[in-house]
Amino acid sequence: MDKNERIVIVGAGAFGLSTALTLVQQGYNSVTVLDRSMPPVPDGSSDPVYARIAKEAYDLWKTPEYQDAFHSTPCQWVCQDSTPEQPVQPRAVEYIAKTKRILTDMGQDMVAVRSTREAKQHFPRLMGKMADRGFGGFYNTQLMSRCASVGLSLVTGPSGQVEEFEKAIDGTITAVCTKSGNKIQGDRFIVATGAWTASLVPARNSMLAAAQVVGYLQLTPEEVAQLKDLPIYFNFSTGFFCFPAHESTGYLKVAIHGFGYTSTSPSSVFAPPSSAVATRANFVPADGVQRLVAGLKDFLPHFAPRGFERVGLCWYNDTPTGDFIMDYQPEPKNLFIATGGSGHGFKFLPVIGNYIVGSRQRSLPQDLLDKWTFPVQFRERFQGDAFMGDGSRGGPERRELRTSERDAFNAALTASSWQPSKI
Repeated sequence: MDKNERIVIVGAGAFGLSTALTLVQQGYNSVTVLDRSMPPVPDGSSDPVYARIAKEAYDLWKTPEYQDAFHSTPCQWVCQDSTPEQPVQPRAVEYIAKTKRILTDMGQDMVAVRSTREAKQHFPRLMGKMADRGFGGFYNTQLMSRCASVGLSLVTGPSGQVEEFEKAIDGTITAVCTKSGNKIQGDRFIVATGAWTASLVPARNSMLAAAQVVGYLQLTPEEVAQLKDLPIYFNFSTGFFCFPAHESTGYLKVAIHGFGYTSTSPSSVFAPPSSAVATRANFVPADGVQRLVAGLKDFLPHFAPRGFERVGLCWYNDTPTGDFIMDYQPEPKNLFIATGGSGHGFKFLPVIGNYIVGSRQRSLPQDLLDKWTFPVQFRERFQGDAFMGDGSRGGPERRELRTSERDAFNAALTASSWQPSKI
């Protein structure tokens, strides 16, 4: 491909920045990245193929290049048949069994855990009941600055917030038009805008922006020290997961990996608000808070009554099968889409750009090109029926944000634009 062609990348998330870095490293002379916010954007967000790529990324996460951003810690995955306080997804049992088989086939360390008693023997800091009937699980033990250092051009703020494309008579894109009124011309365009993708390009029922709930508890230094050996905990039946406490900030982060909430625009596009903000809006629906508290009761019950210092919505860009989309749009021909992180994209950061560029250049093995092709087969299907994911989602079914919830979220979003982020 012509290394002198002007490449414009819309979106400075994990997909966009990693792609830009790979292109510059391959010798492309003109790569520009546009985003409404300076990275990281605060509200952005399994099978053998992804397991193999994850291992490839994990090996790079452990290198000195990423030492300030990565801390290796054990991970405990569980599932259960039922729980009195929240609905569960029956597919979780199948998902964990499949993942255990994949790890075994790859020769990765994994220890089967058959009861809550066994789990607490491995991790004494686990104090809740964790799961009742049907418990099963396992654990394994196992960019912005870089882009600037290689001369990448990054445009943020109103001049980086793309609102539409300018096209030639034949439909080819010639420039992006930004909120500030600027036009940035290019020869090739890559859209890597995560949950905002459907607001820029025709989605054809291939992607769905869904909000997941996140909560932060403020711990004392003594509590952080007490939880220093806490594993990453993930209940695939309820969707609740928890990270170890962050040593420097004292925050304990909990969240739900579920089907989430949608927010449909007047044009029937599923996408989050596009306003640039300094931090996440301090709002989640009431039933989302209830699910976070219920998860804490199972995992760290003495923290459940404390309440959250801050909550927020993390927007996924889901695809019907949970697979990435790395493909050219059917039209126009010079527009490439890199999206569909589906809640598991960031962990691939060290390597994802290689695969996006490989998809764009059609140099990947055919099975990967087929896996990540633009999925037009769902165009005529009902939204809820199409988006079943990869089996990893827990808790209740996806639902639309109510009008009152959307109003409360927008009010919190406005308030957050005037407040510096503490998280």
